Amino acid sequence: MAKPEPVRVIAVTSGKGGVGKTNVSVNLAVAMSDAGKRVMLMDADLGLANVDVLLGLHPVSNLSHVIDGQRTLEEVIIEGPAGIMVVPAASGVKRLAELDTMENAGLIRAFSELNHPVDTLIIDTAAGINESVTSFSRAAQEVVVVVCDEPASITDAYALIKVLSADYGIGRFRVLANQVQSAQEGRDLFNKISRVTDRYLDVTLEFMGVVPHDDYLRKAVRKQRAVVQAYPRSRSSIAFRTLAQKTDKWPVPSAAGGHLEFFVERLIQSHNGHMEIPV
Repeated sequence: MAKPEPVRVIAVTSGKGGVGKTNVSVNLAVAMSDAGKRVMLMDADLGLANVDVLLGLHPVSNLSHVIDGQRTLEEVIIEGPAGIMVVPAASGVKRLAELDTMENAGLIRAFSELNHPVDTLIIDTAAGINESVTSFSRAAQEVVVVVCDEPASITDAYALIKVLSADYGIGRFRVLANQVQSAQEGRDLFNKISRVTDRYLDVTLEFMGVVPHDDYLRKAVRKQRAVVQAYPRSRSSIAFRTLAQKTDKWPVPSAAGGHLEFFVERLIQSHNGHMEIPV
């Protein structure tokens, strides 16, 4: 049996809602797929799922049906724009945290038996610092924190980074400045956060880039389409494609711990509270 290829797992998160996190997840996924990557997008906002809404998709089943044994993972995946594979969210925040041993094994098996080859798994987490957010962030290899230039967004982004680093040992974060007027404004926003984290936390922040404020992004949302496809020449679309190119240069996980089933194993371990943070 052929060894599964490593999968890059990226958690896209934010300290507060309303900063455009799901839009970032969706458009980054589509832009990466357009660039030739095999992308799976997992809606992990288990309480307020909206990836399907943003893309005008209509799932009839979701991850909870896989856990209950009613569907296979293949059966719940929906094909999205540019051929991305969308895993619709399960209902109920605590459901995934309360799996028994057999259900845990079944979920891992579901991902390991997936026939679709995947290069990148993007996880659109909930906003905030609840158990769902911390578990998915701990299970991912890359954590992208989306922030915009508002006091509450900055404060809550810092709080999220503090919790994930102090309580769960995550030491590196990539910061994406969203809805900014210029690249310099985005850089200034990053510097505001990094000055505080450098002083009080033992973490490394890396500036991922910016997505500019763009009316075409709002128009795309109303059309329930990704802006990179609806308005490919818009400022935000160009920014997302640039971000996709940057993401492609991030380190690929080692074969020892980069498979989809390994991600699920880490996710389940983090829910159960006895996970070792990988170095």
